[in-house]
Amino acid sequence: MSKKIDIETKILQTVRAAIARYGMFAEGDRVLVAVSGGADSVALVHLLHGLAGEYSLKLAVAHLNHSLRGPESDRDAEFVAALARNFDLPLFLEKKDVPGFQRHWRLSPEEAARRVRYEFYDAVASQNRFNKIALGHHADDNAELVLMNLLRGSGPLGLSGIAPVRDDKFVRPLIGLKRSEIMAYIAERKIAFVADSSNRDPAYRRNKIRHHLIPELVRSYNPAIVESLNRLGEILQAEDQWIADAIEPVFAACVLNRGFNWIELALPEINALELAVARRIIRKAIMSVKKDLRRITFLHADSVVGLAKKKRACGRLDLPEGLRVIKDGETLTIKKVGPETSAAVVNYCYTITGEGTTLIEEADAAIKLVEIGTAEVPGFGEAERSRAFFDLDCLRFPLVVRNFRPGDRFSPLGLEGTQKLKKFFSDHKISAGQRKKCPLLLSADKIIWVAGHRIDNSVRLGPRTRRVLMAELLLA
Repeated sequence: MSKKIDIETKILQTVRAAIARYGMFAEGDRVLVAVSGGADSVALVHLLHGLAGEYSLKLAVAHLNHSLRGPESDRDAEFVAALARNFDLPLFLEKKDVPGFQRHWRLSPEEAARRVRYEFYDAVASQNRFNKIALGHHADDNAELVLMNLLRGSGPLGLSGIAPVRDDKFVRPLIGLKRSEIMAYIAERKIAFVADSSNRDPAYRRNKIRHHLIPELVRSYNPAIVESLNRLGEILQAEDQWIADAIEPVFAACVLNRGFNWIELALPEINALELAVARRIIRKAIMSVKKDLRRITFLHADSVVGLAKKKRACGRLDLPEGLRVIKDGETLTIKKVGPETSAAVVNYCYTITGEGTTLIEEADAAIKLVEIGTAEVPGFGEAERSRAFFDLDCLRFPLVVRNFRPGDRFSPLGLEGTQKLKKFFSDHKISAGQRKKCPLLLSADKIIWVAGHRIDNSVRLGPRTRRVLMAELLLA
């Protein structure tokens, strides 16, 4: 048996096993195959085309030109159109202004592209009676997502990774294959594909994990790290499903009323629950309004639970993407109000015990602390606003990073006495949205740095300074 047949046989066996295990297809399914032009999605088309007769599938190809990479995006669209013609498959191709969508909704390029892409797939499937949408995610993609969510501090849901089947519509037949297996299949069959240059851009966190962190984990810690992360995701997917089923009657008991973009919960019911259950109820309520949990972190859910348990009869929180939580008497309402009326930031607070980098997701930033020698401190006028230098002996660990609270004061470097932070922001033309996001570094409950703007007089360097702590504000 030739090497080519060995590779194809193994690939097909793995794909068939995934289809059977997760019940991806039924006879006669109409399947829209999402194709970017990259190796994974091109392999998916080839494999499903070969298996279509076996499962009596009706296939079509969908491609969205994101307009993010100029001529390269147009090249990808032309390649996919030629691929569809070669297989004699119907093609649904559209071009969208993703950069404009990104600016309007204030999203990252990745998130904007994902939203527009999935809206396109949904629209094509609905208008043309496709009941399945096949995506090219594989085992390495899943491992990267699990690891990325682990680094973010996600709970079991985030660590469960990519669902092989979602909403009985989105299916991932390649989920059992590793990237290396797909590339071997592509190479052996001499299948052409196009490369997306952004997949190697280190500015994207996923690319750093893919090209640097996972290879280092493979070399130095666990050669089977991809398999281990996939196993973790699989275990947590099963457990999360069991918990979700168990929580359903509890959730129903907490719901007073609901509409398309709002839900009203009974506070006495929520406050009587164990903390872990209350968090689950809040996340499920948010999901019912937002339709997904993207950008909703543990801190957001915990903040809503905290609001519910406070003795005050009224209160409000603004969550990402135009969600507002309103506490009024014995009810808690979660509703969509739109980005123009939502501050899109909740109160956050992080503890820093020593040197290193602290990610602040709510501010789309991070703070890096490192001790340096006095000789390394730049001269006056040379320092960047994103860096600050403190007399380390004037600090008390742990430090705290949080955002603005009413009544905050500090002593801005170069001025006498203290000043309300609200006035400092106003004097320096810092907008309301920026004020809410701006990280504040505190030592012993005292603001020592308005990150990116000014340090406090109490921690400035002087003739007696022997140790220096450098803080750097890193923007995502």
